[in-house]
Amino acid sequence: MAFKFEKLIVWQKAINISDLVHTLIKTFPVEERFVLSSQIQRAADSISLNIAEGSTGQTTPEFKRFLNIALRSNVEVVACLWLAKRRNIISAEMFTKIYVACEEMLVMINGLKASLK
Repeated sequence: MAFKFEKLIVWQKAINISDLVHTLIKTFPVEERFVLSSQIQRAADSISLNIAEGSTGQTTPEFKRFLNIALRSNVEVVACLWLAKRRNIISAEMFTKIYVACEEMLVMINGLKASLK
C-alpha cells in the first residue's frame, strides 16, 4: 500500500460505512434521489475522504482538524438515518447496521485523535 491512510483501520471501516450507505440509497424512493440520498452519500464518503486527506503529509494539528471534519460527517450520516427512519424509507435492520457502524466510527476517530501527540 503506497499511502499511509490505506493502512489505517479507521479509514478501512469508513469505506465500509460508505459502501453500506451506497447500498441503502438504492432502496430510497426516486423523490429522495437529490435530497436525502445525495446528502447521506456525500456525508458517508466525506468520512473516509477527510481521514485520507488529513493523514498524508499533514501536521498533527492539521490531521486532527481533518479528523474533526470526518467526525462531523459521521454524525451527519446518523442524522440522515433518523430522517430516513422517520420517513419510513429504511428498514430497522439497515438503520441499526449503519447506526452501530457509525457508533464504532465515533469511538475510533476519537481514539485516533487522542493518540496523536
